[in-house]
Formats: sequence, C-alpha cells, structure tokens
Amino acid sequence: MRDKQRLVQECMDRAVYKQEVAGVVALEIKEGKEVLFAKSGFADIKNGIPMSRDTIFRLYSQSKPITAAAAMMLVEDGILDLGEPVGDYIDSFNNQTYLSKGKVHKVPSDKKMRIRDLMNMTSGLVYPGINTPTEVAVGRLMTNMEKRLGTDKMMTTMEFADKIGRIPLNFIPGSHFQYGTSADVLGAVIEKASGMSFGDFVRARILDPLRMNDTDFYVPDSKKDRLAKAYRNVKGRLIEFHGDRLVIRNNGDINPFESGGAGLFSTVDDYARFAHMLINGGKFGNKRLLSENSVKFLTSGKLLPYQQLDLEKWQGLEGFTYGNLMRVLDDPSQATIIGNKGEYGWDGWLGAYFVNDPSTKTTFIMLVQRFDYGTGPLTRKLRNIIFS
Repeated sequence: MRDKQRLVQECMDRAVYKQEVAGVVALEIKEGKEVLFAKSGFADIKNGIPMSRDTIFRLYSQSKPITAAAAMMLVEDGILDLGEPVGDYIDSFNNQTYLSKGKVHKVPSDKKMRIRDLMNMTSGLVYPGINTPTEVAVGRLMTNMEKRLGTDKMMTTMEFADKIGRIPLNFIPGSHFQYGTSADVLGAVIEKASGMSFGDFVRARILDPLRMNDTDFYVPDSKKDRLAKAYRNVKGRLIEFHGDRLVIRNNGDINPFESGGAGLFSTVDDYARFAHMLINGGKFGNKRLLSENSVKFLTSGKLLPYQQLDLEKWQGLEGFTYGNLMRVLDDPSQATIIGNKGEYGWDGWLGAYFVNDPSTKTTFIMLVQRFDYGTGPLTRKLRNIIFS
C-alpha cells in the first residue's frame, strides 16, 4: 500500500526546497475523520517561524464559497430570491449600461442583472484588467480604494457596490461568464437584505455556529503573530510581498470593505469545519446551518452551454463547470487532475485551495501564501496523491 503521508510530505518538502512556495499546510478528512495532516516550510522566512496548524492565511477568493452559503441561507429564509434584480437592493444597478463593440448601451429592462448572475459570475461585473474600458475603470476604482486604506476615508462594502454599479458592464447580464467582482456585490446584497453588516451576518450565521474562531475579515492584534507572510517568486527566489490587492489589507488590519469575494482570513481547521458542514448536507454536530436541498443546489451549479464556452478558455479548469461561486467537476476525463464527477470547491489568489468530493466523502484543504498562485503545480500534485 502507498504511504500517502510520506508522499505528501516529500512533495511539499520538494516545493519548499525549490522555493516554489515558502510554506504549506494540508489536511485530508474522509467521512468526518482526519486521514492526513502535513506541513512544510515557513510562515515567515526572515524570522524563522515554521508553518503550523494554527497559522492564519489570507483566503482571497476562497472566501467566495462562504459568501455563496450565506446567500443560500437567506434564500432558505424566504428573504432573497435568486431571480430578483440586483437593483432591488442596490439602486445604482437599476440604470445599468454595458459595453458592446466599444460603445456603451443601456441594459434592456428584460435583461437586468439578477442575483443568480452574481452567484454564477454571469453578471458582466469584472476584476481590474486592461482588455476593455470596463476592466480599466474597475482597476481605477480599486486603486483609489487601496490608496484610502488606513485613512479615515476607507470605503464600505455598500459604497463599493454602489460605485461599481455605475460602471458599464462588460456584457449583457447572463450572456457570458466572466470571473469578477460579483461576490463583492453579493456581500452588499446580503447586507441590505439581512439588515446587518455583511461581516456581522457571516459571523452570526456561519463563523460562530461552526466555531470558526480564527476566521474573520481582519486579524486581531492578539493573533497577528500567527498571520503568514505572503511571498512573490522573483527570478527563482522568494521575496516577501507587502502590497494590498483587491482592497484586501495585507497586514490584516480592520477593513470596512468586507469583501465577499476575497476578504476572509482563516486557518486550515476553521475552513475544514465549513467544508464538513457542506459535505455533511448542511449539518455540523447537532446544528443545522442549511437544509440538504439547499446544499445540493449550492454545490451542483452548472453554466449554460454558451456561458461554458467562456470558462473553457480558463487553462487548468478543463472538465469543470461553474456555479454558486464554485467550480464543479463535470467531466473528469477532460481534467488535468485526478478527481470524481461532482466534486466542488474553489481556490484563492495566494494559493488557498479547497475541494469536497461527495462521492468519497473526502475534503482536502491546502493553504499557501504565494503571489498569483491560485491552483498551482504543488496543489495539483498533492491532489493527485490524495485522489489516486
């Protein structure tokens, strides 16, 4: 029999030795029982602080599944309806425009952005980029917000949503898939619908019931020594990265922009509690956070064939579809990793990664902090050890 623990450890150690990553932690849970935990390398190279089980990581986009679960709770409560226009909650979305062939047009009244478009990244909202005037305008907005971090003029979740609603969309809602700021706007919708700040809602409905005590939109000073440093690989060497990105404060300080798309900080064990709740059909211990039907809906999203064409340009997501802020493995024969049909999860910009495989009741979580890593070579190698 293969010694999985040894293979995972050796694979991690090689990546650290080659300076692919500074440090990494990984956890596998099967049928609710821990099968494997491994760590390698450093949370802070300069100060010689090794990775540990309670190291805190910036989740970046791995925040998105938690935001999607929060939205489903309001759907289940009869408060949110995925078919509702976003403009019912954020006024600037009532008069939206979109780009087509370099010109700005009014969004037709029967094509208004709906909450389901936020869940499926079919909204026309984008991340900063250089390919279209919309991407450039979003970049300017976020750069301006980043300049205000740490001042008394920091922007809130709702202010951000209001401002981004005034920028022309990249396309008519529903007509394409494009990864972008949809989850951040969804956070503002949840805020308006629930009558609580987005952070308070997430804490009350998800973090507190799951005892995710080290997860929040900031890192308290008492825990700062556990926050891993972020690193950038420059010409084969790891250099510490200090910048703020997507308006997330690298130092973990308080941020009134509670980003549904990227804002959470967490640990491997905390995130495992959230993953366990999903794989367990919405239950955690004797607490039920979501109904089985809601979880089934949440974790089996699928793009329409014409939207799927856009996702197929995303190298590394071959064989996957997308919905409810998560990837879903639809055709394992086309994937670049070993996996089972129906597995779901997501990753983050600095390399946080999570997958739930309902067919084997397996959760795998891996956390690193490397600039622009997403699902990297180490992620795929570790996954292959786990799922082969």
